[in-house]
Amino acid sequence: MVISSPDAEITPRFAATAPASGIRTDTAPSTMTVSPAIHAITLDLDDTLWPMKPALIEAERALSAWMAERTPRASALLTPDTRAALRAGVVAEHPHRRHDVSFMRHELLRRAFAAAGDDPGLADEAFDVFLAARQRVTLYDDVVPVLARWAARYRLIAVTNGNADVARVGLGAYFSASVSAHLIGAAKPEARVFLAACQAAGTEPVHTLHIGDDLDADVVGARNAGLQAAWVRRADLRHPPHDDPRHAGTRGVFDSLAALDAHLHGTGG
Repeated sequence: MVISSPDAEITPRFAATAPASGIRTDTAPSTMTVSPAIHAITLDLDDTLWPMKPALIEAERALSAWMAERTPRASALLTPDTRAALRAGVVAEHPHRRHDVSFMRHELLRRAFAAAGDDPGLADEAFDVFLAARQRVTLYDDVVPVLARWAARYRLIAVTNGNADVARVGLGAYFSASVSAHLIGAAKPEARVFLAACQAAGTEPVHTLHIGDDLDADVVGARNAGLQAAWVRRADLRHPPHDDPRHAGTRGVFDSLAALDAHLHGTGG
């Protein structure tokens, strides 16, 4: 799916708080200089290009405010226990859709409205409110300059298990395509997600670098699918230890895209 150019404003605020080098040299593989050439880069979104939690908190607030006004009975009904029970029911009836976070939330809202005596048809509007707020992210401050450099050199493909949209957050101009769990019918770390991204890029997995924050879903998943991988551990987030052996055989461990960009330039990646 080709991504259109963005309309949204971009306001980077989260500075990378990395050491000067930005890379753990004690964990960077010594074989990097002989890694296959990179022809395309696939990128995770949440917690790689922006912190996810603040965006989700604001989206939940926007939805709660809308529900308090438009569906007050459902708003009162949706306690944490009720929400958990409704979600469990959705998963039980649609186990093949549990990877699809948009479907899960929309169906949960529909069931909550019906159970409370509100119009279940309002789930469409409620979900749109949530999804619009979900796109209001605050980029890490290295994202735009790095993506601009990479887009001039590689095909960039967005790969996400979530429902953020690079076009709606204002980054669409840098990406050639977007691959999501919703569209593929599977979520990272399944290989077919990464292979779909390679197909969208028109590259072989061995010549495709995947970058993400999640050690299992991004790094291990990409490696198992035959891609190269780099682990980005943003300083404001909690991660497994930098020396976790699961990242063996990757391009290395970095605390920012800027550090990875500098490393790729230095090694001719």
